[in-house]
Amino acid sequence: MNKNRTTHAMAGVLMVVFIMAFLIVTGRFLYIQASGEVDGVSLDEWAKKVRTTSYTLDAERGKIYDKNGMMLAYDMPTFRMYAIVDEAYSENLEEPQHVVDPVETADKLAPLLNADRDYLLERLNNGLSNEKAKQIEFGTIGKGISIQTKEEIDALKLPGINFVRENIRYYPNGMFASHIIGFARETNPEDDEEAEAEIEGVAGIEREMNELLKGKNGFISYQRDIYNKKLLKPNEIIQLPDNGDDVYLTIDQKIQTLLEDVLSQVDEKYAPERMTAIVMNPKTGEIIAMSNRPSYNPNNPANVENWYNDAISTPFEPGSTIKMFTWAAAIESGVYKGSDKYKSGQYQISNNITPVKDFNGGKGWGVISYDEGFARSSNVAASKLVWEIMGPETFLEYLKAFDFDKPSGIDLPGEVTGQILYNWPLEKITTSFGQGSTATPIQIMKAATAIANDGKMLQPYIIDKIVDPDTGTIIENHETTVVGEPISKETAQQVRELLVSAVQSEQATGSRFHLEDYSVGGKTGTAQIPNPNPGQPGYLTGSENYVFSFLGMAPADDPELMMYVSVKQPTLEFESGIEPGSAPVSFIFNNVMENALHYLNIDPDRGESTTNVIASEIPNLVGKSVSSVKETLTKIGVNYTVIGSGNKVVGMSVEEGTKVLPNERLLILTDHPTMPDIVGWSLRDVLKLSEMMDLETEPIGNGFVITQGIEPGSDLSKGAYLGVELKTPKELKEMEIKGDESSEAQEAEEEESADSFE
Repeated sequence: MNKNRTTHAMAGVLMVVFIMAFLIVTGRFLYIQASGEVDGVSLDEWAKKVRTTSYTLDAERGKIYDKNGMMLAYDMPTFRMYAIVDEAYSENLEEPQHVVDPVETADKLAPLLNADRDYLLERLNNGLSNEKAKQIEFGTIGKGISIQTKEEIDALKLPGINFVRENIRYYPNGMFASHIIGFARETNPEDDEEAEAEIEGVAGIEREMNELLKGKNGFISYQRDIYNKKLLKPNEIIQLPDNGDDVYLTIDQKIQTLLEDVLSQVDEKYAPERMTAIVMNPKTGEIIAMSNRPSYNPNNPANVENWYNDAISTPFEPGSTIKMFTWAAAIESGVYKGSDKYKSGQYQISNNITPVKDFNGGKGWGVISYDEGFARSSNVAASKLVWEIMGPETFLEYLKAFDFDKPSGIDLPGEVTGQILYNWPLEKITTSFGQGSTATPIQIMKAATAIANDGKMLQPYIIDKIVDPDTGTIIENHETTVVGEPISKETAQQVRELLVSAVQSEQATGSRFHLEDYSVGGKTGTAQIPNPNPGQPGYLTGSENYVFSFLGMAPADDPELMMYVSVKQPTLEFESGIEPGSAPVSFIFNNVMENALHYLNIDPDRGESTTNVIASEIPNLVGKSVSSVKETLTKIGVNYTVIGSGNKVVGMSVEEGTKVLPNERLLILTDHPTMPDIVGWSLRDVLKLSEMMDLETEPIGNGFVITQGIEPGSDLSKGAYLGVELKTPKELKEMEIKGDESSEAQEAEEEESADSFE
């Protein structure tokens, strides 16, 4: 009886426990059904998230063009390769979706990727042996793969090999206006693993206009089943991307190319520490060309010597180019009489002040007029104008009126303003001839627009317009802006006459700066360089330790172009009677200005042109015989290279009607293309060839080609791989020096061996 009683009691307890558990579970289900939540998580939202797949629609970054629509920067589609190594991806599928045979995969990928087969095999085997690995990547070898290479790999139908499209920012002209355009690169915030990589501007216009250029990504989302198939009612949502706006610059690709090439020639011959050049339209404020050396290739911004755009970011003591503003201030203030005489040579305002000396060691030229003093670039004349005739405070007012105390406001990032050093009497005097106080080239150019433009000082700018690429609508159009009028029209005309005398008179320091067909007005500068050693104050000594410069405008009476050139510490060959440093500076100025003025169809003002053709318009040559094309191009004075040994022309590197400058290489493609000898070519010319033949080109380094991957004379087929190694003139010179040292060492060893033998 006790046993039955116990059994019944236990059964009752179990029944109660079961009923309670049932009620709890049932209640839980009823609650979940009613509320649709578990632990605060909405089951409906969770289910949608599990069923929904989405991916980003990348916005295309805006392109950068020159003034005439030549593309300077754009997004180039490339691919990143990865391999699926998890067998689970192939379950219940007829065709395997993971890597099945790593040896075969590595053998077939290696030649297409120009990669080490053992490296690829090791990566694949490591992934297959790692149970946690789902997929693997291949480092830099698997990135930046071209469309053509991807298609070749796809054709192999290798299981498990897949690709992700990635845009890279590409600059088709290589080391071209790099400090203006800058560069952009892919970034991925390290503190946010889920953040998507995007292209961000790092320098130049890419940085300045980053928000407008990058646009806004879109997305696609839809619901799918467990096999990743879209449902019949997928609730698909499509948000189209908003592509970035296109930016058109004021620079002209032809003139910029000419400037880049001339700077490279000077870099090779004179090996200066620094160079800067700016070409401007003084009637509008537009920057037509701007470049610095050292420069860099934005496609491969590694080992960059100089990140700074020296034209706007590196203030320095400019030297005698400032004298045009000293004379302008004296004339405008009404105290200047050019025929008045003064004693040149040396000038000292008191015994406690260091005397000012003219550049010929303080010898001077005797008693001369102030007009002649300008032509001779007399420091004494400038000092007397400021200290005795005009007064230091009046001169300071004009310096500020010319905006030397503020930034130019150019639409580029990283501008640094110079400083007017004007506290002590000596500083006030030396500022008159460009020593002590500092300025940037763009500040000087901005101030000089007032002289070239009849007193009206203009805002310099480099962005011409911003365009919506989808509609073609001009969002923003930059126009000429007058920002000051420091001098009158009459004063500007008188200063221009003085500038002409500084180039064309018998006493001119700028006698090298002559153009064949155009009159030039300008002012040279020879600026001392402060000693960088804190323990040695003062300036560097030595005949080459200067910044040599020139600011010139042409035609002199009504300037259409204005150019500033500075060359720091070049290796020089001095000539008696000519201002030191004018050789490299004049080579740059004369070549660029003469050709640019003709290219822009500016009428010569020095009689009839003595040059037959400066900028040649290319006729339609396609379909004609190679011999007749050679004859035509030779007659119009075009530098050309024939690609191949065929008899018929099938393509050109420029379109019909394009104007080609004398130093620009025109490529003529024949019906039997062969590889030309491209040693010595610039990267720009190599890329022209690459575009014509659809070559997969891989440049290593900057400057000019020293080795090429395809032998000259070999048959050249579309899509071929071309590797080229390039060196800058500075690197070539260093190689030459090392080679000479090696040869000398070898000769010394041989002599020593011979002596030992004897």
